[in-house]
Amino acid sequence: MKIGVPTETAPREQRVALAPDSAGRLIKQQKLEVIVQAGAGLRAGFRDDAYTAAGATIVAGASAALGAVQVVAKVQPPSREEIAGIDPGTTLISLLRPGQTAEITAALAERGVTALALELVPRITRAQSMDVLSSQSTVAGYKGVLIGASALGKFLPMLTTAAGNISPAKCFVIGAGVAGLQAIATARRLGGVVSAFDVRPAAREQVQSLGASFVANDLVSASAEAAGGYARAQTEDEQARTLAAIGAHIKDMDLVVATAQIPGKPAPRLITRAMIETMRAGSVIVDLAAETGGNCELSKPGETVHAHDVTVIAPLNLPSTVAFHASQMFGRNITELLKHLVRDGALVLDRADEITGAMMMTIDGQVLR
Repeated sequence: MKIGVPTETAPREQRVALAPDSAGRLIKQQKLEVIVQAGAGLRAGFRDDAYTAAGATIVAGASAALGAVQVVAKVQPPSREEIAGIDPGTTLISLLRPGQTAEITAALAERGVTALALELVPRITRAQSMDVLSSQSTVAGYKGVLIGASALGKFLPMLTTAAGNISPAKCFVIGAGVAGLQAIATARRLGGVVSAFDVRPAAREQVQSLGASFVANDLVSASAEAAGGYARAQTEDEQARTLAAIGAHIKDMDLVVATAQIPGKPAPRLITRAMIETMRAGSVIVDLAAETGGNCELSKPGETVHAHDVTVIAPLNLPSTVAFHASQMFGRNITELLKHLVRDGALVLDRADEITGAMMMTIDGQVLR
């Protein structure tokens, strides 16, 4: 069975779906063939010779990586041109942005491509190693703090110098999912005094285990957690209490990293203009939820805004900016998924399987979701 890995063509995308280490595992352990477009890994720091050393075959153009293979592995959803190059009957494994790319999904079905959306890997124990959202959120949480620290006109750690003592910066992380927990850990490593907010009971223990203080314990509720471990959408009363708690805390913060998201819905609005007006001059907000609408009222996706003496940064596709390790993690997720899907060298797509069925968006010319 052949797996094709084309060069990513989406703007700002530097990752590759399979790094050489993952390609090597599939070749040696699963006895699969891996076909990689020349230069596909270069922007992530992987030269073609690293793939050939792992046993992969390098091909000159996208058509050879997309066609005459049984599986195409990608990071971003395919363009219409890429879909046209995929042979009917092929299985595509990729991020597909369910609910946002209906035209692409329809085109895949029309082409006869079976599409598995990596965003839909179920949050169950045996699928944890396949979860690209978690692995890439780890990258985003790490890089978000670095971006904020770079924009902040202060040191994060406490320093004792010949010029006197420097107080540590106060960092506030909103949302303690995978990205939020990594942001907490990174800000702590850099020496910041870190606090965090979430409404889920499990998050409180995780935040405190990383050495951060937990804000607004009284708002934590067992009912706040939905299926899969995500926070559910709040009622109007709950949201009002949440905004009051965040507003009371945020005014004394130097760096705020916002990570709160709800699967399949716009990100909750948790930082208002009125809150920003109360913040210290020179403070920085990094909104990691910008791609789904943003947690901050003043966020503009992909832009940096200066308002009321506060800098609001709304970066897009942060994992791509740490392309080497993000690609390694992404590739390992796909490798684990393929280990689940491949049996005796053949791809088995069982719609009744709780992992495969949950991910499947198209099959046999039909759009399933």
